[in-house]
Amino acid sequence: MRNLAKNIAAGVVMIVAAGSWVVAEQSASTASLPDSGYILGPDDQIVIHAMDAPELSDKPLLIGTNGNITLPLIGRVTASGLTVEQLETDLDTRLKTYLKDPQVSVSVTEFRSQPVSVFGAVGQPGVIQLRGRKTLYEVLSMAGGPRETAGSTITLTRRRENGDLPLPGAKTDPTGQFSTAELNVEKVLEGTNPAVNIEIKPNDVISVSQADYNMIYVVGDVQRGGNFTMGGRQTISVLMALSMAGGLGRTAKPEKARIIRKVPGDAKPVEVAVNVKQILDGKAEDIGLRPQDVLVIPTSGHKVFTSQTLPSFASAAAYAAIYHF
Repeated sequence: MRNLAKNIAAGVVMIVAAGSWVVAEQSASTASLPDSGYILGPDDQIVIHAMDAPELSDKPLLIGTNGNITLPLIGRVTASGLTVEQLETDLDTRLKTYLKDPQVSVSVTEFRSQPVSVFGAVGQPGVIQLRGRKTLYEVLSMAGGPRETAGSTITLTRRRENGDLPLPGAKTDPTGQFSTAELNVEKVLEGTNPAVNIEIKPNDVISVSQADYNMIYVVGDVQRGGNFTMGGRQTISVLMALSMAGGLGRTAKPEKARIIRKVPGDAKPVEVAVNVKQILDGKAEDIGLRPQDVLVIPTSGHKVFTSQTLPSFASAAAYAAIYHF
């Protein structure tokens, strides 16, 4: 029992650690950022300050759809496509015709020109304005990170005028206007493949799938049997699944556990014997559960267990596995 408690606690820690990613990264990514390096664009709002030029200082200016702003003394100026520093230099040069030492500074008061849409199973779906260069990981963080109900797939869509997505398997849509690619959520969050953590461009669309299919089931003599999301993972260990279900019941027979697995194209599922007791004791290697797998923990008692949450293919096999060992 001591080993059991130790392993269940470890599983809970893993789940908590996974959730803490969202909070930590969101705090880091949504902190106040400097305007340095930001490329200005239409609909951005800026404020200019220049020494001895009150007629153009400290007034909000909206960059027009044509990318221009209009100022007293110097007239129309192209701001779109310039960094804040480049615009400061340009304005400083122009104003020196009228002022000895203008000392121009520019700040962005509203970021509106570099939208990225993040949809699906994230904490805060919607439109995010980029401030400088951001990676996929960072943008997901700004959107609150994938929720616990997230599936295993991230779909990226980019206008081809911004270049094709630099990802394996990227495809062009039938219109020829968009580049699309699919990534595995877990691999992006783990950071094991830096190549997939690409720079996000303005007007990109990021969609995180829902886990309608990405579920596992734990039934039988456990504390809280039911269906559990895999949280974007492609597999989940037996120990973690058991921890999600609250651990073993008092009359459980973990050495007789079964995994019921659907085989594509076969109406009858397969059963995989798994000695959960040995896994808990560290005497056997843990096993990865796949989407729609059912982990069955038999009982030595006479409890009645519901199978309402189970997929139809597994109900009869799960009932037999619970009571017939």
